Amino acid sequence: MTPDPPPGLRALLIGAVGAGVIGAGVLYCNMVLQGSRIASYFNTPAALILFFFLILIVNTGLGLARRSWMLSRAELALIYIMWIVATAIPEWGLTSFLLPDLTSALYYATPENNWRELLLPLFPDWIIPAPDPGPIAHLYEGAPKDLPIPWDFWLRPLWYWLPFVLALYLAMICCMVLLRKQWVDHERLVFPLVQVPLAMIQDDPARPGALLKPFFKNPLMWLGFSVPALLQSINGLNPYFPAIPRLYWGTSIALFRNTIDIPIVLSFQMLGFSYFINRDIAFGLCFFYLLNTVQQGLFNILGLQEVDPVLGAYSRYTGSIIVHQGFGAIIVLVLFGLWTARAHLGAVWRKAWHQDPQVDDGDEILSYRAALVGLLGSLVFMGVWLWQSGLPAWITPIYLFLTFVLFIGITRIVAEGGVAFIFAPMVVSDFVAAGFGTRALGPQGIVAFAFTYIWASDILTFVMASCANSLKLVEEAVKQRRRLVLGAMFAAILVTLASSVWAMIALAYRYGGVNTDGFFFNYVNLLPFENAASRLQELEGPHWKNWGHTAMGAGIMTLLMMARQRFLWWPFHPLGFPISAVFGTMFFSVLLAWLLKSAALKYGGPSLYLKTRPFFLGLILGQFVTAGLWLLISYFTGVQGGYNYLSGYF
Repeated sequence: MTPDPPPGLRALLIGAVGAGVIGAGVLYCNMVLQGSRIASYFNTPAALILFFFLILIVNTGLGLARRSWMLSRAELALIYIMWIVATAIPEWGLTSFLLPDLTSALYYATPENNWRELLLPLFPDWIIPAPDPGPIAHLYEGAPKDLPIPWDFWLRPLWYWLPFVLALYLAMICCMVLLRKQWVDHERLVFPLVQVPLAMIQDDPARPGALLKPFFKNPLMWLGFSVPALLQSINGLNPYFPAIPRLYWGTSIALFRNTIDIPIVLSFQMLGFSYFINRDIAFGLCFFYLLNTVQQGLFNILGLQEVDPVLGAYSRYTGSIIVHQGFGAIIVLVLFGLWTARAHLGAVWRKAWHQDPQVDDGDEILSYRAALVGLLGSLVFMGVWLWQSGLPAWITPIYLFLTFVLFIGITRIVAEGGVAFIFAPMVVSDFVAAGFGTRALGPQGIVAFAFTYIWASDILTFVMASCANSLKLVEEAVKQRRRLVLGAMFAAILVTLASSVWAMIALAYRYGGVNTDGFFFNYVNLLPFENAASRLQELEGPHWKNWGHTAMGAGIMTLLMMARQRFLWWPFHPLGFPISAVFGTMFFSVLLAWLLKSAALKYGGPSLYLKTRPFFLGLILGQFVTAGLWLLISYFTGVQGGYNYLSGYF
């Protein structure tokens, strides 16, 4: 069997064009079409939608013209890597926060909120645009047709923000390079979110040059595909024919005197992702969610549920006790994982600084020395940048350390648990403000924390998770020229940043930001500065009880991980504990997947499980592709609001 040819310039060009389409297209879908969100979470729907059409239509068309023109498996993998990295940027990852957050304090300052006197004097003049009311008002309200878009107005703040963002992404990529071998080779994490693209690019060993991949010839896959496609299309028809009712597959069960609900919501894609994770992980996710629900219910009844007023909106999903427990558990999850990986990390260190010939890093996208230097250099640059923005020098390394602990922890949960719609129980800026006190931050530090909401607030997606999934694809499909992948990732990042920033500026000045998807222009962009203004009113010292709650969560997580490691019979996988407070919308889908997989293995063994996999892959793909098709229909018809996901949390 001839080896798969390595990826080259053709794949890079296709990947870059697709990244540009994702960067601009996602914002157009959100701001103008106002339909299904296709870039909000770790599942990266925009990438998978484009990839489906690339393989099924474009690649097949190339093969019909000449078989040698078809994209190879490695080329397809590289293209998809560029696209999932790109999908992590334009919406919840960065761009949709960036421009609104840089201007919201200027636009929404009123005598009532006193922001002009309270906040604006504390802003570094380089971190925001010039306080020119004309271009800022036009961003929110739309510019007159006879006025050109003031591109030069944005050059200065973007010039200062771009190096920070690139350093952030480089640090994320370097972290994953350093951990890849541990996660992929030693621990063999499942990476459920890449099972669909891996299946789509798999060749038929008996017919390696076939026009159509085996995945697309499987009737069971198309059966799974048809279920969400048909049901979601009913929702897609609703804006055109209001007499057709919208479907919503969800309800809830009220408990503890109606103080807390258990959502019963079915997501076809979450059902599909969860079918590929280990059953003990699925059971642990559901068990700890139910346990957390009982804890919250008891706290509600006993009056123990309280919310620290220092915490912002992204740390108030439930009471302060529970979110601090979750944060402490994530810290232990990451530190315990690093301790488990100590042999591998020792080998990385020997290769990086002593060039140990017994340690091979030739199969990485970046040498260990370059990855370690890149990580340290990026963190130093980010630290200086944050310090210059107003964060106290002694707080900065603590903040950066905890931020990357959170990034790594969430990435680990996504890679191992397949939970595509997860987020942190609380954000690091709130943890530091509540733990060390706002008096330790000072007025400048409080304002500096407000600007960290742009890249580290409600982190529903980020490049590190896409990079982790990318490296799993590299391991499976890219056997040669792996160092090209790093350049491909940064090409995708640069193209997506350029296209998404361009699209947001152009669309906002044309339609008016508040007239499009106002969520980013008149809600989330206000939260950091409302929080900062509240904190500035009364500087406080450390809240010591929060440290106790964090220590409690860390202690419980330590015991859970030790039990998991020492006792083979221990049934409760600890991965679910850190996110038990924010897992609710996924509970029913994961529970159903656990039941179905358990039944398949019990009554049919591994062979039945393997035979049923295509059906669940089809469920995932059908939900994504149908959403993309209805967005396309919405574009041509001009009808807004093509939300066709069946569940309410997409």
